[in-house]
Amino acid sequence: MMKKIWISGAMILAASTAYAATSTTSVVETISKGVTVVAGSTVTSTADAAAAANAAAAAALAALPIEPVPGAISTGLKQGQGQLPRLTTNFNTNALLIPSWGTGQVANSGAPDVVGAFRFICMPGQVLRDDPIVYPGQPGKSHLHQFFGNTGANAYSTYGSLRLKGDSTCTNMLNRSAYWIPAMLDGKGKVVRPDYVTIYYKRLPESSPNCQKQGKACVMLPRGMRYIFGYNMKTGEGGHFYFNCDGPTATPGHYPDIVAAAKNCPTGNSLGVIITGPDCWDGRNLNSADHRSHVGYGSYNWDGQYVCPKTHPYILPTFTLGAWYKVDDNLDKSGEWDRSRSTWSLSSDTMPGMPMMRPGSTFHADWLGAWDDDVMKMWTDNCINKLLNCSGGDLGNGKQMKMRSDFSWDAKPRLVDIPAA
Repeated sequence: MMKKIWISGAMILAASTAYAATSTTSVVETISKGVTVVAGSTVTSTADAAAAANAAAAAALAALPIEPVPGAISTGLKQGQGQLPRLTTNFNTNALLIPSWGTGQVANSGAPDVVGAFRFICMPGQVLRDDPIVYPGQPGKSHLHQFFGNTGANAYSTYGSLRLKGDSTCTNMLNRSAYWIPAMLDGKGKVVRPDYVTIYYKRLPESSPNCQKQGKACVMLPRGMRYIFGYNMKTGEGGHFYFNCDGPTATPGHYPDIVAAAKNCPTGNSLGVIITGPDCWDGRNLNSADHRSHVGYGSYNWDGQYVCPKTHPYILPTFTLGAWYKVDDNLDKSGEWDRSRSTWSLSSDTMPGMPMMRPGSTFHADWLGAWDDDVMKMWTDNCINKLLNCSGGDLGNGKQMKMRSDFSWDAKPRLVDIPAA
């Protein structure tokens, strides 16, 4: 069957959403999967269509501007580096901003802390076997994930689609970013959804002299940034997370996995898992082949100074994510891992072709940023760069992100069926 496909503005958007791909080939593949837009001539075969799509995708990509992140690398950038072109938000942003705390009061200083802070709360969203970073365009390919943030996030999501579509479970759709973590399973055929998720962005103010001690410069989050952090399913290495317990009869602590935390978390309390994202960036890439190595973590040197790796000298606003689950009687609280007993575990703890892992030991998180540009600039300029202590979506300038009208501290529903594979 003969098929006409035309170059249009949609191709430019497709190219911009593929801008973070890791190679020219993957850029073309991403664009070709995302849009049926090619040259304005008639093609006669699948092979011809694919060739025409690749040519048009490459042309659209080449037409995109290369935009550096202020303060980061500005010369020698190639297509797929720097940050994505700005997209105009397609709704009334002012309708989702209110005077902070009802009065327009500006957040207090965060001193004596040395980092500015911006915090907000998310509700749980969709549960899908999708991963738009690891398996883009391949629905059902990944282990089961609990999403929050953009309500339309799925296997086909890109920076462009997230910015222009979907509501958000994270206060409101001024933050259409997508966040996802392995689903929590109760051992009885159900997914346990978190009651709520806390997000805490922090970074040194850009004027701090410690920016030049920790690395080269403190920079804002690049548009289109994405990464995975925590346990690495391919290498078996992990870190930067812990489990905790909170509640009237809880014993709080930094526990390595669900087994250890459960022993100190009786029914009726809340089991939490807390993970911190990378804070160092190479200054060029929005993604990498393993979705990790373009970012990294700092460490303390011989004289006690916290420094980024020399390969990743640009300091990003990192974020700490905490997911909190109401404990029930299906959680084994013996403190011993017995494979014959059912208990809570992560969807990533048991994977095809891999040995069963200790419950909770494989925790990790994925993030694909899609903030409204002006709002991200507000919390960066004010909360972060003015060293303020902002919470509840307070933007540090007398404005606050308006909370969803259906917000609840309890997941509704708390338990859902495990979707069919």
